[in-house]
Amino acid sequence: MKPHSAASENQTRDVTINIRVHRAQRDLIDRAAEALGKNRSDFMLETVCREAEAVLLDRRLFIVDDEQFQQFVELLNAPPLANENLRQLLTTKAPWE
Repeated sequence: MKPHSAASENQTRDVTINIRVHRAQRDLIDRAAEALGKNRSDFMLETVCREAEAVLLDRRLFIVDDEQFQQFVELLNAPPLANENLRQLLTTKAPWE
């Protein structure tokens, strides 16, 4: 997947996307955009593109051959290596307990 780049932002926008929102939603978006020094369109476009990339990256498919898959399964099934920091984390009582 090609990430959204600064270069694509410099190109002329030639497609319109229209959405209807509640006034409270628009006001919330405007406050957030203002807090970042952006206009509503730039804020919305950057935010939705970032979220779209995250959604697609979360659904990435990895294709491996049988040998690579077997190596992967063996790594998953192997006992964990000694890790003192992890042992300490797992045996320390949580502060809220």
